Parts: sequence; structure tokens; C-alpha cells
Amino acid sequence: MAAQMAVNSGASLWGPLKELFQAVEGAVWRRQPESVHLLDLQLKKHKPFFLSLFKNPPKSAEQRDKLRKASTEGIAIQGQQGARLLPDQLIAETFILSDLFDLGELAALELLLAGEHQQPHFPGLTRGLVAVLLYWDGKRCVANSLRTLIQSRHGKTFTLDLSPELVHLTTRFTDELMAQGLTKQILNLVSEISVTREFERLQKERGLGSEKHRKEVSDLIKECRQSLAECLFAWTCQSPLSKDYTLAVIDYLETVTTEADGSLDSVNLAVVMALVYCFDVSFLDQGMEDREDFLQALPLLTEKQYVAAVHSRLVNGQAWKLPGLKAVVQLAWALSLRALSQLPQGAALVEFTEADEALADQALLGGVFLFLTEGILGSDGFSQEEFYTRRLHSIITDFLALMPMKIKQLRNRADEDARLIHMALQMGSEPPSSLRKDLEHLMILIGEFYSKDSFGLELALEFWCPSESLQHTSLTGSFLGVALQRPPHKQVVLSKFVRQMGDLLPATLYIPYLRMLKGLANGPQCSHYCFSLLKTNGAPHGENRQTGVSGSLVSWEHFFHSLMLYHENLRRDVPSVDSTQYRHLPIRGITQRELEGLTAFLQLLTTIITWSENARLALCEHPQWTPVVVMLGLLQCSVQPVLKGQILHVLAAFGKSPEIAASLWQSLEYTQVLQTHKAPGQRQAAGIEVELNEIESSCEEYPLTRAFCHLISTLVESALPVNLGAGLRAPGFQPYLDFLRDSVFLAFPTRAYRRPAEKWEVADAVLEVFHKLLKEYEPQASDFLQDMVELQGEQVLAHKPPGHSLMFHLLNDSAILSLCLSLLEEGARQLDTYAPFPGKTHLEKAVLHCLCLLDLALQKEVTFMDILRQSQTSLLVSPLEQLLQGVSAQSRRADHITNIARYLYHSSSNPEAAFQSAKILRRIARYPNIQTRLVGDFTHDQGVSQKLMAGFVECLDGEEAQEGLTTDDSDPEKRVARIRHETKIHILNLLITSLELKGHNLGLYLLGYEVKKPVSSTNLQDPGVLGCPRSCLHAILSLLQRGSEGRSGPVLIKEAPHLAELCYQVIYLLCACPDTSGPTMRYLRTSQDFLFSHLQHLPFILQGNDIAALSQMSWLMKTAAIELRVTSLNRQRSHTQRLLNLLLDDQQDTLHSADGEIGMEEESRSVSGFLHFGTVSKVRRRLLSVLDAIDFSQEAPELLQLDFFERAQIEQVITNCEHVNEQGHTVCNVKLLHRVLVAEINALQGMAAIGQRPLLMEEVNSILQQVVDRNRVRHSLSAKRHALQSWRNLVETILTACPSEFIPADQRQLIIRDLLLDLHDKVLSEDAAEELMPIVAGAVFTLTAHLSQSVLSEQQGVGPESGSASGFASIANSALHLILRKLLDFILCTGGGFQRLRAHLYGALLYYLQITHKPDEPETLQTGTSMWERLTAPEDCFSKLQRENLAIIESYGTALMEVVCRDACDGHEIGRMLALAVLDRVLSIDKQNQWLVYLCNSGYLRVLVESLRQDDVALQTLLAPQSPLLKPLYIYESKMALLTRVAKTAQGAMELLRCGLVAQLVECQVFHMLPQNDALRVFGQRDPSGFIPSPLERYRQILLPTLRLLRVILTSTTTQHQQGAAQILQWLVVYSDVIQSILHGQDMSSGALQEISLLTAIVSKTALPGALETGQEINSAALMEIRGHICRFQRQSLSLLVRLAGTDRARYLKQFEDAVAPGDLAEKREEMEVAMQQICANIMEYCQTLLLQSSAEAQFTLCLFSPSASEPADVAVPSARVPSLGLVLVLLKNSATDFFRYHHSHRQSLSKLERVEQLPPEELKELCQDLVSGSAGVEKISSVQRNVLAKRRLVQLVNNRAKLLALCSYIIETCLFVIWRHLEFYLLYCTPSDPKTSLLPVYKDAGGDRGLSGSRVSQQDLEQLQSDMASSFNESLQRKLLEVEGLYSKSRSRHTFIQALTRRIRGLVHHAKG
Repeated sequence: MAAQMAVNSGASLWGPLKELFQAVEGAVWRRQPESVHLLDLQLKKHKPFFLSLFKNPPKSAEQRDKLRKASTEGIAIQGQQGARLLPDQLIAETFILSDLFDLGELAALELLLAGEHQQPHFPGLTRGLVAVLLYWDGKRCVANSLRTLIQSRHGKTFTLDLSPELVHLTTRFTDELMAQGLTKQILNLVSEISVTREFERLQKERGLGSEKHRKEVSDLIKECRQSLAECLFAWTCQSPLSKDYTLAVIDYLETVTTEADGSLDSVNLAVVMALVYCFDVSFLDQGMEDREDFLQALPLLTEKQYVAAVHSRLVNGQAWKLPGLKAVVQLAWALSLRALSQLPQGAALVEFTEADEALADQALLGGVFLFLTEGILGSDGFSQEEFYTRRLHSIITDFLALMPMKIKQLRNRADEDARLIHMALQMGSEPPSSLRKDLEHLMILIGEFYSKDSFGLELALEFWCPSESLQHTSLTGSFLGVALQRPPHKQVVLSKFVRQMGDLLPATLYIPYLRMLKGLANGPQCSHYCFSLLKTNGAPHGENRQTGVSGSLVSWEHFFHSLMLYHENLRRDVPSVDSTQYRHLPIRGITQRELEGLTAFLQLLTTIITWSENARLALCEHPQWTPVVVMLGLLQCSVQPVLKGQILHVLAAFGKSPEIAASLWQSLEYTQVLQTHKAPGQRQAAGIEVELNEIESSCEEYPLTRAFCHLISTLVESALPVNLGAGLRAPGFQPYLDFLRDSVFLAFPTRAYRRPAEKWEVADAVLEVFHKLLKEYEPQASDFLQDMVELQGEQVLAHKPPGHSLMFHLLNDSAILSLCLSLLEEGARQLDTYAPFPGKTHLEKAVLHCLCLLDLALQKEVTFMDILRQSQTSLLVSPLEQLLQGVSAQSRRADHITNIARYLYHSSSNPEAAFQSAKILRRIARYPNIQTRLVGDFTHDQGVSQKLMAGFVECLDGEEAQEGLTTDDSDPEKRVARIRHETKIHILNLLITSLELKGHNLGLYLLGYEVKKPVSSTNLQDPGVLGCPRSCLHAILSLLQRGSEGRSGPVLIKEAPHLAELCYQVIYLLCACPDTSGPTMRYLRTSQDFLFSHLQHLPFILQGNDIAALSQMSWLMKTAAIELRVTSLNRQRSHTQRLLNLLLDDQQDTLHSADGEIGMEEESRSVSGFLHFGTVSKVRRRLLSVLDAIDFSQEAPELLQLDFFERAQIEQVITNCEHVNEQGHTVCNVKLLHRVLVAEINALQGMAAIGQRPLLMEEVNSILQQVVDRNRVRHSLSAKRHALQSWRNLVETILTACPSEFIPADQRQLIIRDLLLDLHDKVLSEDAAEELMPIVAGAVFTLTAHLSQSVLSEQQGVGPESGSASGFASIANSALHLILRKLLDFILCTGGGFQRLRAHLYGALLYYLQITHKPDEPETLQTGTSMWERLTAPEDCFSKLQRENLAIIESYGTALMEVVCRDACDGHEIGRMLALAVLDRVLSIDKQNQWLVYLCNSGYLRVLVESLRQDDVALQTLLAPQSPLLKPLYIYESKMALLTRVAKTAQGAMELLRCGLVAQLVECQVFHMLPQNDALRVFGQRDPSGFIPSPLERYRQILLPTLRLLRVILTSTTTQHQQGAAQILQWLVVYSDVIQSILHGQDMSSGALQEISLLTAIVSKTALPGALETGQEINSAALMEIRGHICRFQRQSLSLLVRLAGTDRARYLKQFEDAVAPGDLAEKREEMEVAMQQICANIMEYCQTLLLQSSAEAQFTLCLFSPSASEPADVAVPSARVPSLGLVLVLLKNSATDFFRYHHSHRQSLSKLERVEQLPPEELKELCQDLVSGSAGVEKISSVQRNVLAKRRLVQLVNNRAKLLALCSYIIETCLFVIWRHLEFYLLYCTPSDPKTSLLPVYKDAGGDRGLSGSRVSQQDLEQLQSDMASSFNESLQRKLLEVEGLYSKSRSRHTFIQALTRRIRGLVHHAKG
């Protein structure tokens, strides 16, 4: 039992019924696919609801007991586990609701629970009140579903064009219902349900809430009744009712009564029309294809009893409550009988058909025509249903056509009555009271009925015969030989009726006949026929006018003649200007009867000329009648205001033609209808102002004022003459505006009104004029100039345009503005009552005009104020948005903007006001200062705040039709749907504008964020949770989520693409803003699973609207990128993984479990099995299919073909009209362009111009069309750019922000391969748009970078041996080759332009070429493979790929070389740097030197070399102390790197020398600019960010590349050494002072050491005596100078050695430790060690070279060191003294010690490297620490990454130590050599007593002592030398040295001379000369 008692939380009386209704709607009206099947299921499921229509489930004691216990025992709820305890309050409410609606207790509980759930949708209502709404809403759904089902039946009156399957389904279903007695159920329900009764019951139980709730409940109940009645009507339209049901309907109608105004209410009207349709046989004439079937089904023909029963009921039945209603039914029945009698089947019914005349008589006696006019036409519902109109039309026309004798009788009776009345008047007695007015009523009915044509059917055409206009009898049969179709018989009869009734018209019928004509003239064609009728009725022109008016009384001739006579007579009565009797009407006026006749004629005239332009022109230009003149004349006579009002309406109708309007203005001004100037001597005012103030105000009726406003409104629309009233006053419209403003608008609230509605009619009429004036106004500079005009000899101020004056008033705190604002407040107050009141529609219109005025003022104020500022006029205006913040006079609060926003709350009843309100708020929202005020205004009052929020949400919530289907507003429903849709768009734009501002803003408040606390503290919830109201964010999400669970994706995307795009944009902005990002993303992730559910539907494909689809995807992808980044940072692995799988999977994968919580095992499986190759069928990765959806081609509009305009000028005009729109696109303002071009055409003079005007206009149209196309192309391109950019963001986020372990390296490479190849394919296609290339290039760059990184990291992780079988890494070589080819194609296809774009591609190419870069291998110092083995070893994968890459690059030939070289020489800086880098890279792998040859031969190398001079100038600016631009430095570095690369081959180096490289460098002045100041040099003015180096560091960055380049040239040109060395020596000489200061410098920083190291290397190879023997002829002076320089270099080098090896060594080593800060990376210390050793090695090499060059034999050698072997003390050796040999010994010893230290460290590192995986974590951390700055950095690195880093660090250490070992070994060897040569000389050949021997002879032939003089070597010195050497060069040192050779040289398989030299020195020391 419990199972049956489970409660459905969706409420069985509401939720399922809502679904049913949606299914029916979807199938019948929306025609959704697959809907028929769904509908079938729903109908089967809900059939009981239809069978027991509106019956509630019964109460039961069992349920009551169960509920009583629910507070303790609980109750089961479907879909929830366990029982839920209910609060006592809820149980009490359930019992109340159950009693109230007499329904089962559980059903009542369900309604309450559903009410609780739906409460957020109804802010301010309790769950009980919501439950009441849901109860009636469920009923409404049933009724509406039933009505729709019946309307879709197959039948005789209309068809909905549905599929046969659906029609069959609904027809069958409804037939079953009808068989079960549907009609009686409906009739019972319609009589039982009554709003007042229901309200009484609800009132008693407090079941009614606010006014809005009451209105909603009453609307629902009314709609239920109405829909039920319409079910019957729809049924009888399609198929007839059976006898019993027809009689039941008649029973019902017998008791019906009318409303207070005598009309039927819309429910009863529907039942009446249902019955009338039961009797309808007109369809039989229409010759339908299935006529026979309908004949069979028609009981009128097939069942005699049916006819008999109905007939007897109508003839003999009891009296009805409404005799008129009975008469209507009788007439319809009589006409059906008459129609049947003409059918062959009617013969059987002859006994009844004979009685039709009698029945018709009975109907006439019952006043059928009067009731039809008042009871049926007067009903509100009549004009809302097309088929009511059609049926009444057929009744009227059938009566006229089928019963002509009746018409005749009626006419005769009318003539008779007219005579009686006439006699009575003659006798002066009362006319008889029993007169019948049937014909009069018939005419009035026809007039009234055809006047209302709300569906534009123009049914009255049936009363006019087209052939009538052809008066000539000769042409009756054919017209110009074309056979005329004879009009149908009925039409002939009807047109005869119209004509004959007008003949000899009795006076009593004169007005009704005119009213009938007015109705029949309603419509474009009808009016033309009526005009012709009145024209032909007139007297023949030939007759004399004097004989009186002949011809018909109903003709133009007669009418206008009478008007002229009235004018003649009344004009005489016009008193003189000064007489005071003007106010009293003269005796001889127009009688009431005449007044009515005139009014009827003027109304007929208005109708005809409103519809027919031809009639307007024909009448206006008629020479005798001159209607406009006569009417304006009558306006000046004393005539009743009503008639004057009517005359003004006629004039307004004339004014619809612009050509008449212009002259009408002048006539108005001339006749002074509104007095615009006083005549001289005139004391008193006259004209309409007096009438308003004195006559209309006292009568309290204002027809004339309203008509005047209407006239001005029409005229303003047609033409606004500038020179109106010229000559008599300052010309212009101003007096009219003043009158409308001051006398009409500002005074309207204070006047008295007999008819309350008229107050709002006046306001509406005058505001309409203001609205039109302001709408047409465009501010121009001329409006702000004070112009004067000449007037009767004096100067007066000219008037401004009326729009200007209105703008001025609206931009000041004027009476107009405050009245508009109080009107808005009044309007909002009245609407809040939800009660009808007189004049409601006009109040709504007036409010709408006020809102439009404010909107237009806000729109135009920017231009207005800009021009005002420029004109420097003394006008004072304030921005409207600031005025709107003023304090309201009524409420004493600043609530104007709040009042405007209140209209959003009424969007359901007043969509247009809500639309304008949203527009105004959106314009105000642009101002940040107002936003914060607004938030305060909106939130300070809880009630107002709740209402405003509800208003915004309600506007966004409505489900509207699709956008962009139609812009025509003919169909009111579509128009409202469009307005609602645009309101949504404005609100979304308002939110977007707000969110883009900083701080608290309206957008945050409306989207439900905290505005009183920090925004980031918001906790977003589903509506209703924790009291969270439903906000705009919820509305936006529910819009987007609709349909996102289904297969076809969110519905909004297709139905309203632009709306969807804005919704996605709002969500993106919320996620992107730092404050809102956290709360929003949490909410979207947890409560909505938003991103996953939307991304799974990518890509969105919309046929015909790809722009919107792209924009939607753009915002969604950008949001997804943020989500991926955030979840990765927060380590929310499952979320990241799920999104990645969704975007990257290439297997047909069923989507993951919806909850997104993947278990660990599953996760690890998905990672490892992620995208694995398998047997699973491949699908396209979602990221790639999104890329497919972006179409790279863009068709451009073809060029303009112009015949008249000059193309260049037109292009200029188009450019001038361009502006940046809200979306940031540059578009052309088409309206402005149109204005400019039309003005240009209007300015043309002469006849030729007039003749060619149509051609010119055509060309203007083609130009405009072209501009529209251009705008569309721009829009499309920008959408594609945006989409591509977002796609790129997403891809880059996936590759960079998501943890790498989510996508294993092999998968990563395949994904990047796919992306790269697809991108290239798209961009390289023929028609790809150039605008998209930069983004693609950027993406290619990032992707290639990641590919390179991935491949390299894979290589590092696995080790270099792992070249997989398919190729280099996981990605096959073939794929890499393909990527390279595409990349090079892309570079070439960019052509000459696009250099910035190519920069990206060069970057990509560099990354690609880096893939083949072999990782560092540790230098193990083990005896490696022999040279032969190395040469014959198989090629490793790196070299193989490199070779293949080179082959591909070279296959492109010189085209590619040309592009790269050109970019390297010229253009954008970054492009040049990258092109130089590419050249560098290619040259490094190009073993055949093809590129080098091209570079040399094409002259590019020379260009590069010669550009160094320009660089020099730029580099000099770099050395200024203030922060410089570093661009020149970077380019210079790139260039030097390339030149260094070129110089590495002998061929290249020679080419560089030939190009004069060194000569260029010699002339560079920048090297002279070494920063001198010591303080500056060391500390420098540091850039606080640390990015810009100090001047000294900048100088080093310039000098070092040059030094490196020179060193490389020296190394490469060994064979032609001398030439290079001599040139470089020249450079050294030129900059010798700089070099000296560097070599002498005390600074031992890393940079200084590098400088010295490079300099010593160059000096050691160039500053040699041999350098002068190059064979060049140099004069002796220059030679002497160069020798001097060489000497200096020698001295400096030696003194440097003294410092480094001797005296200052300890200090320098300590300086190292200090210089390297603890946070610095270890590499720096190692670099300094190497540099230090390198310097020593260079100097020793220099010494060795000098010794060798001076002589091959020791006895003629040159001595560099003094013969003292004692180790120098710490005291610095003065530079004047020669360094002693002891220094070399010290160096030797130190180097040997260092060697062993380094060797030990090297071995240690090697062993660690071999077992890096086993190292303890602390040690790993320490190793990583050296590569990663900051301790926090190491913590974040994963363990795998740590191992890789540690390995890299160890390889670095090993290789560094190997380099140091090599240097130490070299130093040891050279030291030994130097010591040996010196000892040999000193101990064997030196003669101590010889005074001539100089210590430093410069050359053998130098002559003279140029070195240090006076030093003599004594015998004692030599002996000391020998003994010192013996003690220093002892056994232990020798053993050490031999060990060095053993450890190092052997393993390197190169033998050194250490052993030999040691042996010789030992020999020398021990066995010196005797």
C-alpha cells in the first residue's frame, strides 16, 4: 500500500499536465521532430484527465489518517529514500487546500510541495499561494491541450497543414472523447466555474495574495473557461455536433445573460458561435475535394430528426433570457434552411424549409440586427477570432443574397416610416412609437462590422462589383478584347443592394446609409470603389449649378456643395474681431440632426482618403470643391468643437500625402487656426487656444484639442517646413510646439474631465507629437548658432528646430521632464494595482512615449553636448542620466530610475514599456559613477528590491518564439515575441556593460552576488536554497540548459542564436573577473555541471547563422580554458580529466558517468588507456571538429560598379561614415550613409537631374547593399578571428596549464600532430582569409614549441638509445617531415608582407629544428671508442632526422633562402632576430654549406656586415645611464651570433674578412664607451625590476659577442692566419686603452673574467712579433708604434698572471665565494672557475708562443721571467719588475692540486649519475635547487621531473669538471715547457757577467734596450735559482705530475709531454753546466 501512497513531488495535478501541454504544443504548433510519437505516449498516459475533465481525485479517510501521522511517522516521497517527516504547519495547509478545492489529501500535499519547489519563481508568495496558482495552471494546461488537439482535427473550415499521421492521431483521440460526452462536460464546467465564486472561497481561506497574485489567479480561471468554450467552437468549425449535443448547447444559451454594457462575454460568445457554426452549410459552395465526405457527416442533411428537433426548439420553444440572442440563432437557422432548400438533398426537408420566411420574420421581430451589433460585435472577444468574423460575414451576406424579398419589405417599410415621421413633423405632433428600424439597424450593423477589420481580410470587397467602374455599355462583355470574368451572382446582388439603397434615400436612413458606406469603404480596394460610387452618383457636369443640387443625395457633388453652403452662411455670422460676443453661439447654427449628418459624412470622407491615395489627391485638387479651403474656413466659424475635431481628423487624413501636407501647413498658418501672431491693433486672442481654455475646459471635453494633436502628429510625419509663417513672424514650428507644450501637455494633469479616460487620451496625443519630433531630430552645429532674421525691418531671433528645443528641455530640470517622470511614476502605480480603469490603454501609450523620449534624449545627448561644447554657446544643460538621479517631487526620494525599472515587472502585460525601460537602463549603465548609486537605490528598500529583481528575471525567463524569423509587425503575436526577445538582449547587454566596470555594479546585484560584502565572499545557490532568490544568473542558466541534456543540444542556440551568444558572454565575464570567478565556477561546477553538458555539444552548427554559432563557441571555449586552468591549479583532478577526455578523445567513447566523480582505479585506467590505439573505431577529436566548424574562407563583396558617382569619393564617404560599434567592430553606419547620399542627390539642380533621379536612387541602393555586405563580411571575419583565438586559448591552456601526466607524452605528440596538420591544411587552402593567418601562426608556434618540448622530455626520460622503430620518438619521422613541409609552405605562402606573422613561424621552425638537438652527454674521460669505430658507427636517430630535415629544407631551394635572408636584413625587430636565429640554426646543420654559399653570393652577408655601422649608432645610446630601449642590443647579439656561426668554417671566416668585417668593427665607436666611474661600474643604477642591466653589463653584452667573433675568426683562419691576425691586431691597437683598463681592472665578477678570458685568448694569438711579418709595406714609424703596443700587451698579460697565480690568488678565490650570492644558481660559480683557469691557460699559451716564435733554440730565446725560483710573497710585485720564474712554479703546483680536486669531484658526480634513481631525496632536492631558483620552486616539482632535473644537473657538473681537468692539464704542460726553456737558457747559455744582456730584449734585431734596463743577472742569482728549483721541483711534485699524466692523458688517448719535460727539468736542475 505504501508504494501507492508515495507522494509525487512534481504534483500529479500540475507537473505531468505541464508536460502534456508542452508535448501538444511541440507537436502541433512548433512541429518538432519526433513529436508525434511523444504526443501519442502522453495522450495514452493522460486520457483519464480528459475523460474526467477537471475532476479532482476524491478525498479519503485513509489518506487523511496517513497525513495526520506524517509528522511523527513520515511519508514516502518518490525518488527519495526513506520517509520524510512533515511539519505540522504543512499538514494543516494540506487539509485547508484539500477542503478548498475538494481534492484528495495526497494531491493537495503534492501541490504544496510543488509550490514550495516553485516558490523562487514567484517571489513574495507563500507555498500555499503558489499551490493555488499551480492548481489552476494544471487545469489550464488540460483545457489548452484539449483545444489545440481539437483545432488540429481534420475538418471543413480550416487546416493547420500538419502531417497526416498527426491529424489522424488527434482526430481519433478527440472522437473517443466526444463519444464519452465531452460537450455536456464542457457546458457544465463553463456554467459551474465562475471567478467570483472561486474568489469568495479562496478569500475565506486566505488563498489570495497580492494584487498580482489575484490577477494571475483570475486570469487562469478565465482562461480555463475561455479555452473550454473554444474547444466547442473549434469542434463545430471542423465537424458538426450530434442532435443531443446541439440541443444541449441550445439549452445552455437559453439561460445566458449579457454583461453590463449589453454585450456577451467572450465565453458565451464562443458557445453562440459554436452553435451558429453547427448550422453552417456555406462550405458546400466552396467545391472542396472531400465535399462528399462532409455531406455524409452533416446531420442537417442526413438526419431528419436532427432538423425536426432543432426546428421545433427554435420555433415553439420557451422564451430565452435574451430574445435578441434567440433571434440571432433563428436567423442563422433560417438561412441554413434557405440554403438547404436550394440543394438536391433538401427536397426531403421541404416541410421545414418552407418555414424559413416565417423564422426570419420572428428573428427580425426579436431585433436580430440590433443584438448582432450590440451583443456580439460589442463583445471584447469578437475581434480576436478570425472565424467569428468570417461566420458573421456569411450570415449578413447570405441574408442579403438569399432573402432579397425580405430586403425589399424592409425598404418599403422604411420608406413608409419616413413618410409618417415627415407628416408628424409637419403637423408638429410626436411620431408614432411603434416604428421598426430594422433596415437602419441592418445598415448600422454592416457599417460597424466592416469598420473593424483586425485581420486585414477586406471581406467588404464582396459588396463591390469590379465591372461597375466601366460605365460604357459598349464594353460590357469585354474590356479591350479581354473577356471579363462575370462576378459571382452573390457579389452582383450585394453590389446592387449598396447602389439601390442609396437611390431616393429617405431622410431617416441618410445617416445609417453613410455609416454603412463608411464600413464598406474600409480597405485599400474598397475605398477606391466607394470613391468611384460617390463620384458617379453626382450630377452630370454639363448641367447648370444654379438649378439646385440634382443627382443623388449621396455623392461628392452634394456633400461638398452642402459644406460650401454651410461655410457661406456661417461666415456671415463670424463677429468682428473686437466684439466680445464671440463666446456665445449665434442663433443661426447647425442643428443636432445636421451635426450628426455632417459628422457621418466627414467620417466617411476620412475613411476613404485614409485608405486611398488617389482619392486624396483627386479631391484635394478638385477646382470647384476645394475641400481643404472650405474646411479650414469652417474651423474659423462658430461650430461645435466636436465638428471642428472631425474636420481636423479629415485634414489629418489629407495630410498623409507629403505633397498635400506642405500646402496644408501654409494654409493652417494663413488661417491662424492656432494664433501664431497678432494682427496690429488686435486686443484679443483667437483660435484654438481660446477654444481650449474657454469652451472645451468649461465643457470638460476636449475633442478639438485631441484632433489638433492628431493633425500636427500626421503633418510632422509627412513634412516639417522650415519657413512656416515667414514674413509675419520668426519662421518655424516653435509657436505650435509652445502651444502643445504649455497649453496642452503641462496643463493636462490639472484640467477637469467629464470622461476620465480622456485625460490620458490628451496626454497620449500630445506626447506622440513630441516623440515624433525628437525621433526625427539629429543635432547639428547650425542649431547652436544665434541666427537673426529680418522681420518688418527689425532683427528678431530665429527659432531653433523643435527637436532642439525638446532636447534642451529634457536636458534641464524643466517642467516637461518632471511631468514626464511623474507620469511614469503614476503609470507604474496604476499598473501595480492590476485593476482595469478608464483610459488604461492610453495611459500605457503615454507612458511608452515618455520612456521613448527619455531613451531618445539619452541616445542623442552625447552628440548634442559635444556640438554644444564646440559651439561655445551659453546654453546650460545637464546630462539626463544625472537629472534622473534627482529627487522626485511626489515621493521625496531619488527614485526616478527605480520607477523606470519597475516597468520590467509588468513585461507580461506591457512588453513595449519593459523593452524601452531595459533600453534606458542599458544606456544609463554605461556610467560607472551612476552604477554604484543605482545599486544603493535598488537595494535600500527590501520590497522594491525584490520586485525589481523579479522584473528582470521575469523578462529573461519568458520562453519566446525564435529570433530573426520576421521583422514585419503585421502579426501582433510575433511582434510581441520580437519585443520580448529584444528586451532580453538589452538586459543581457546591460549585465555585460556592468560587469566590464570595476567595483560594485548593477550587474553583480542582478546576478545574485553580494553587494554589501566583498563580492568574492558570495555563496551562489540554487534558487530557494538558504533563502537565495532567483536571480538573473539562474534565468540565464535555465535559458541555456533547456535541451542541453538531449542529443540535439541546448534549444536556445538554434532558436535565438544572438541571445545564446550573450548568455555565454555573461558567464564568461563572471568566470574571468577575479572577484566573481571563484563563486561562479564553484556553482557552475557543482550545481549545474554546466561546462561539461555544453562542451559535449560542440561544435555548434547553425545553418545560415554561422557568425552567432562561432561567437557562442568562442565564449564557451574561453570559459572552458579558465575552468581547466583553475581545476588544474586546485588539483581537482577528476574535473580536469573529464573535460580533457571530452575535448581530446578520438575514440567512440560513451560519455563518462554524469556525476563526474571517477574512482581512482577508473581514473588511472582512463589515463593509461586514454586514446590508446585499439580496435575501437576512431572519431574526430572534439577540438578538431571545432576547428572544422571555423570556415577559413571568406567571400569578399565584389567592387562597386558605378555609373554616376565617383568611386574614390564614394569610398571616402563610406570611410567617413564608419564607426566602432558596441561589439568593437568597425562598421559603416548605413543610415548615415543613406542620408548623405540622398542629400547629395537632392542638391542636384536642373531637369536632367530630375529625369535621372530614379536611376540615381537605384545606384544609391546598390551602394547601400554593398556596404551592408561589407559590414557583414567584417562581422563574419571578426567572429572567425574571435573563435579561432578562443580555440587557440583553449588548446594552449590544455598544453600548458594542465598537469602533463594527464596526457602522456606519446598521446600529447599525436594530439599536437593532428592539430598542427589540420591547422596547416586549413590555412594553406587557396581561399583562406589573410586576417586569420596571424592567429594560426601564433597557434602553430605554441604547438610546435610543445611538440619539441614533449619529444625532448621523452628523450631525456628514456635515454638517447630509444629511437623507436617508427622513428624518432612516439611521433613518426614521416609525421615530423610532414609538419616541417607544411611549416615551410606556410612561410613561403605569406609572401612579402606579414613579417610579424612570419616571426611566429620562424619561432616554430626553430623549435622544430631543436628536436634534433642532441642532449648533453656526460664526459666520462674513459678511453672511448677509437676514431675508426666512431666513423663507422651506425647513424644515431638525431643525425638521421637532422639529415632528412636538411634535405627537406634544401628541396625548397633559393626561394626559402631569399625569404629568410630578406627578413634577417630588414623589417620588424623580432622578425629580424628570429630570421637571424633560423639562419644560424640552418647553417649549423648544413654540412654542404649551400646556405653559406647563397648568403655570400647573394650579397646578404655583406649587407649584414655593413649594417654593423648603423648598429653602432643605436648601441651608443644604450650606454646612457638612464633606462634605454634594449631592441638594438638584441638584434646586435643575434647578428653577431650568426656571424660567429659563419666564421666557424674557414670559408665563412675568409668571406667575412673579405667583406671587411674587422674594418667595420674598428670603426665602431661604441667600444670606446667603457663606463668609467667605479661606483657606476660595480653597483650601477640598477633597474628596480632587475630586467634592464646596468650600463657596465650592457657594455659587456656589446663587447663579448665581438670578442667571441674575433676569437672564432682567429681559430678558423689558421692557414691564412696572418691576414686575420693582422686585421685583428689593428682592432686591438685602436682600442688598446679600453683593453688596458679591462686587463688592469680589479673587478673579478663573472662578466669581467669572461672579458679577460676572451681578450687574453685574442692577444695570445695576435700580439706576436710574427704579426708584423705579413709582407705588407709599413713605414717604420707605424712599425715602431705597433711594436710598442705589442710590448704593452705582453707586459699587461704577465702582470695579470702575477695577480691571478701569485699575489692575489687567495683574495680572488675569496671574492668568488662572496660574489656568488647564496640564492644564485651554481652555474655562475662554475663559469667563474672555468674563466679563471682559461685566463691562466691563455697567458701561458701566449708565453709559449712568444718563446717559440723568438727562436727554435734555447740559446737565442727570449726571457720572459727573471731567474728567481723563490715563490713570491703576498706583496704585489711592482709592475716595473719582471715576474720571476717562481710564479710559474706556483702556478704549476696550484694547477696540480686543482687537478686532483676536480678529478675527485668528477668521479663522484659520475657515480651519482649512474644511480640517480637511488639517490636520497635530500640530495635530489639539493641538485634541483641548483637549477631552480627559490626553495618553493623545488617543492612543487613532481618526482619524475625531479629525477630529470637531477640528471641534467649531474651531466652539467661532470662536463664542467671535465673542462676544468683539460685546462689544468694544459696549464701544467705549458708551465713545464716555459720552466724548461728558461732553465735551459739560464743554466746552460746565460753568461752572467755580460752587461749587454738585457732581460727583455724585444727582438734579436731590435737594437738597444727597450725593456727594463739596469737589471743584471749575477752568478749568485743563477746558483740561487738552481738550488731553489732543486728544492721546489722535488720528488713529490714530480710524482704528482706523472700521476696527472697517468690519470688524464692516457685515458684521452692523447699523449702529453709532461713526462719528457719533467725528466729534462730534473736533469737540468741536477746536472747544470760545470
